[in-house]
Amino acid sequence: MLVEKNVPLQHSNTFGIAARAHALVRVHSEDDVRAVLADPFWGRRPLLVLGGGSNIVLTGDVEPLVLKMEIQGMRVADETPTAWIVEAGAGERWHDLVAWTLDQGLPGLENLALIPGTVGASPVQNIGAYGVELQDRFDSLDAIDLVTGQGFTLDAAQCAFSYRDSVFKHVPAEPLGPRSAAPRGMGLAGRAVITRVRFALPKAWKPEIGYLDIERKRAEAGIERPTARQVFDWVCEIRRAKLPDPEVLGNAGSFFKNPTVTAEQCADIIAREPRIVHYPLADGSIKLAAGWLIDACGWKGKTMGKAGVYERQALVLVNRGDRHSDDASVTGGEVMTLARAIQTSVYERFGIRLEPEPVVV
Repeated sequence: MLVEKNVPLQHSNTFGIAARAHALVRVHSEDDVRAVLADPFWGRRPLLVLGGGSNIVLTGDVEPLVLKMEIQGMRVADETPTAWIVEAGAGERWHDLVAWTLDQGLPGLENLALIPGTVGASPVQNIGAYGVELQDRFDSLDAIDLVTGQGFTLDAAQCAFSYRDSVFKHVPAEPLGPRSAAPRGMGLAGRAVITRVRFALPKAWKPEIGYLDIERKRAEAGIERPTARQVFDWVCEIRRAKLPDPEVLGNAGSFFKNPTVTAEQCADIIAREPRIVHYPLADGSIKLAAGWLIDACGWKGKTMGKAGVYERQALVLVNRGDRHSDDASVTGGEVMTLARAIQTSVYERFGIRLEPEPVVV
């Protein structure tokens, strides 16, 4: 087990925030995790799991031991009468997995193209885009209990998926002893690290094109029933037109969750703001477009310090400094100051509290 000291993290988070890890271990297998946990010194230290750094805001140097997840591998692991089961290591880039499945002739993930981050982080956030969420294609995952070192497997029900949420974002409901079994039905934040994820890609595939931006692309192309590759290409075009490349302009993607309200609350808002962008959900609630709310409050293109709101998409906060410079890059404090100012504006105008998506460390 190699423990690296004083490791710069500026290129390990997509915002490009300059910060350092006091100590870091690169995880290439489950055994690497167990070696850390068994170590008499490092096994007692607080841990921070880091994947692609696409959903994190670093507000200072990181004191916990960083587990940098770099487990690789993609394969067709199994098949059922209705689906192909694809497995990927937690350290694989998410977009690489999406592209690989299409290269294998296995559609189903195309709507989730170009989402930044790693495979291991995808269930934590229950990532989603253009009418598809990870839970729609999820089969199971493998993880390691960070207290006992034991491996365990969770299915979709045990992951407790909901909108941009899962069991991995909630702390355990009660203190857990060192000999307790891998918990079920309670929070796993800080308690487990995901090592491999499996997806069920439907054999009876049909395109998911109900989202407005994709429907526009379909209409422009004059294609009644697009292929998975065509949907993939459209999603990539849409995202590249709306969202900045983190390598050029540091960002963490969508910074706020789209809030959900009751039908009655939505009707009240529409009475005051008829143009508000909203989407009915299956449970009768209404999802509001957070980007529209932020834009309506006049934030698009605005800057505070070296943190700014992207001029093409108000839902994205960006690094207006030099993401490749320790001294000239945005700080986590500047990002959070801007985020709080936006939250205040939206609440004062609409009575809605926006919730950030990234983890703040």
